[in-house]
Amino acid sequence: MIRTRTGRVTALGRAWQGCQELDVVLDGAPGADPARALAYPALVGAPEVGDAVVLNTTAVALGLGTGGHHLVIAVLGRAPEDHRAGAGHLVKARYTPLQATVLGVDEADSPHRAAMAAATGLDGMPVVLADLHSALPAIVAGVRAERPDARVAYVMTDGGALPLWYSRTVAGLAAAGWLAGSVTTGQSFGGDLEAVTLHAGLLAARAVLHADVAVVTQGPGNLGTGLPWSFSGVAVGEAVNAAALLGGRPVASLRISQADPRERHRGVSHHSLLAYGQVATAEADVVVPRWAGLVPDGLVARVDADVAALAGRHRRVDVAVDGLREALVASPVPLRTMGRDLDTELGYFLAAAAAGRHAARLAG
Repeated sequence: MIRTRTGRVTALGRAWQGCQELDVVLDGAPGADPARALAYPALVGAPEVGDAVVLNTTAVALGLGTGGHHLVIAVLGRAPEDHRAGAGHLVKARYTPLQATVLGVDEADSPHRAAMAAATGLDGMPVVLADLHSALPAIVAGVRAERPDARVAYVMTDGGALPLWYSRTVAGLAAAGWLAGSVTTGQSFGGDLEAVTLHAGLLAARAVLHADVAVVTQGPGNLGTGLPWSFSGVAVGEAVNAAALLGGRPVASLRISQADPRERHRGVSHHSLLAYGQVATAEADVVVPRWAGLVPDGLVARVDADVAALAGRHRRVDVAVDGLREALVASPVPLRTMGRDLDTELGYFLAAAAAGRHAARLAG
């Protein structure tokens, strides 16, 4: 189930918050080009040129979406900083060889314990929900286009990558000042705040990060088999329920495509229709862009027909997209979804930005 190789670090590549890229020559492959690898220094220590490493090569061997990286399991002879007393007792990635302890936002030792104990709800905070991580920068761009001073918190679920550090998107948005902070929930970890559940993560976004708007998506990557119920993004419907239960205002961002070669994702993806149409039992604002003239007429008509299937369960909200393409172009991080860029999937990114704009208006 796990494929491992050993190798030696020959060069250090890009680094961003929590991550370090490496070039590694694999043992037993003399003369071969170095392989790309990724290390999380907080878990395995900070690698240096010449270090021997143990790699998990499973995803690359199978051609899965890890960005072409092997993942460092251990840096031999080197270790992360010693665990400090009081650094937390929550265990994430539990019962795996790389399980890690983190300080939960509501643990007894947390400086935020009192704020979390007093938190009873979201006080009407808009919560934008999307099933793909790629929607995050577009949603935030939409919020900022409407209300540049809004505090936006990112709440990451554990449907995709577990380490938030893997996301160059989050690192770039944080560096640009576009995020007030991040919360990792469930088995995911590495956020500014750590929570056991999505519910606690939403409360932390409001009570600790003082967010005006929260955005909930899974981490980079996703898991699916092509069948409707076997996709990690289905959990976005459960996130609608969590936001509503806590007194938030759920805002549904639609996954829309004009270029996906798979028919089931054209117009509104079958994943959005399933998550919002069957999994979500609470009412949400389903945002539909008013985008005539910007995307093909056929896409406009198809989206309208798809959204009609959600009538009676959710509120349709039409949002003008004037100025949103410019806001998307100004994003501090690249916009790509399923390997396709802004021009190729303009409808997808406009839909996410429109959801952000609507949330900003709800936030006042």
